[in-house]
Amino acid sequence: MTVQELPGAGASHRSATPPAWSPRTDPAPLLPDPEPYRVLGTPAAEKLDPELMRRCYAELVRGRRYNAQATALTRQGRLAVYPSTVGQEACEIAAALVLQEQDWLFPSYRDTLAAVARGLDPVQALTLLRGDWHTGYDPREHRIAPLSTPLATQLPHAVGLAHAARLRGDDVVALAMIGDGGTSEGDFHEALNFAAVWQAPVVFLVQNNGFAISVPLAKQTAAPTLAHKAVGYGMPGRLVDGNDIAAVHEVLSEAVRRARSGGGPTLIEAVTYRMEAHTNADDATRYRGDAEVEAWKAHDPVDLLERELTARGVLDAAGIAEAKEAAEQMAAALRERMNADPVLNPMDLFEHVYAEQTGRLREQADMLRAELDAEEQS
Repeated sequence: MTVQELPGAGASHRSATPPAWSPRTDPAPLLPDPEPYRVLGTPAAEKLDPELMRRCYAELVRGRRYNAQATALTRQGRLAVYPSTVGQEACEIAAALVLQEQDWLFPSYRDTLAAVARGLDPVQALTLLRGDWHTGYDPREHRIAPLSTPLATQLPHAVGLAHAARLRGDDVVALAMIGDGGTSEGDFHEALNFAAVWQAPVVFLVQNNGFAISVPLAKQTAAPTLAHKAVGYGMPGRLVDGNDIAAVHEVLSEAVRRARSGGGPTLIEAVTYRMEAHTNADDATRYRGDAEVEAWKAHDPVDLLERELTARGVLDAAGIAEAKEAAEQMAAALRERMNADPVLNPMDLFEHVYAEQTGRLREQADMLRAELDAEEQS
């Protein structure tokens, strides 16, 4: 029996919206623009800071070379796996540059370039992907959380840190990075909901690169854009051209300023494209065609900025050559250091698991230590 079939369940007994009801938040200001925000190739580019743009260009060139070198290291057996960010460098670099020293970056497993651009040693950034040792770096040194391989689990951590910082009165903003595939996880919902309710100083950057491994965005969501999801949580959503580093930097800077001043969180969708396979273990030709990739190559983030800056006289041939030479030096140093076999201590497996080791963990450590001692004596 349904409610409508119950005795006395007529129209006069149906619930109605109270007369004083009103939306908690006006949704109009939260809605993203209908098209991704752009700067390069528009009149807004006339106001760009030349020094900042030259730095962005140098970082983009270095980032592209870093991606190429890391991919080569997987083919040489020096890395177990590498998730390339070729085509997404503008998002990675901008995310690193908009943060102040005291702020925190919460990257996913694909965001090693953002960590390097923030100052992390490239070898340390790749240590986890090499399978050598835990995270590979001290998160507190550069305020970079561990690279998160499980999708979206870093987002609630970012909200928690940002909320705690605000309660303490610390001037800290957390920037959490995620791919479009991660927005289908429950942690994404929980993080955004808590962030908006608590008005936590956190910025969520979604790099929509078109595919969650092989699953296209259309099979993940029916929303107009991922940025529209912000409205359901009560925070602004912004849509930006993820290959336009000037636009990404501007939108992220605005969101970080808003968070720092007590305005709460922002969800930003950067529309970009993963030029290469998901990882070296993936065959992208099984789910996308060459024509699609070629179309996106015409919107390459490095080329977009280089064309803009050279056309405006901000960058010349000498500046391009200098950026490329610095990138080659970085790649050579990375190659040399990664070709050295690390000295590993198996007992490190039991470090940094808990603040205080559990009894079970101590038993396992004792068992391994006994096995290692037996091998030495044999």
